[in-house]
Order: sequence, then C-alpha cells, then structure tokens
Amino acid sequence: MAASCVSGVLKMNTFLKNFVADEAGASAAEYALIIAVVGVGIGAAALVLGANVKNAIDGASADVYDCNNSVVDPADLQPGGQPAGGANCD
Repeated sequence: MAASCVSGVLKMNTFLKNFVADEAGASAAEYALIIAVVGVGIGAAALVLGANVKNAIDGASADVYDCNNSVVDPADLQPGGQPAGGANCD
C-alpha cells in the first residue's frame, strides 16, 4: 500500500471510532422521540376532552329544549308555578 492509502485508512478508522463514540446525535433522537410521545398524549387528551365537552353541551341543549317545549297542564303545577314532576326550568 502506498503511504497515502495507509494515511487515508487511518483517518477513516479514526473518523469511525469518533462517530461511534459521539452520543450527541443519540441525545437529539431521544429528545425527538420524547416530543413525539408527548405530542401524541396531548392529541389524545384533546380528543377525549372535546368529546366530553360536546356531550355536556348536548345535554344542556336538550334540557333547554325540553324546558322551552314542554307542555304542562296548569292543574299539575305546584304552588309557585313549578311542575309537579320535579322538573325545574328556571
């Protein structure tokens, strides 16, 4: 082998050893993985929270609709004007 080839092999050997020993890229990859997992968790929480808020608003909407559209026989009213069945539309 010529001297320049031996020098090139030694430089490549040194580069590979340094590349394998360098953990800076591994740290960046670990941080990226952590960020991805946290992002998925936040997305899942947003979906669950959104569904719960929708159900709560739908329930409140149904209660308002029922109070506005209920037909009450005046004979069934308690003193104070409340329906006898316990419904409270105040």
